[in-house]
Amino acid sequence: MVKVLVRDRESIQEAVRRFGKLVMRSGLKKEMRRRKYYEKPSDLKRRARLRAERRSMKERLLVQE
Repeated sequence: MVKVLVRDRESIQEAVRRFGKLVMRSGLKKEMRRRKYYEKPSDLKRRARLRAERRSMKERLLVQE
């Protein structure tokens, strides 16, 4: 859970901006976006496999150069 304590002489806009940055850094926003819709386990595995294939392809291309 992300908490922001408003500092002395800090405007609400600055505190909200700090809160937004903390949420981004903690990964909550990414997690919420991922859980917005149900994703079948087979789709998760497929995306992970494709991601791994792309990663290995990049590594092979970098080694060849």
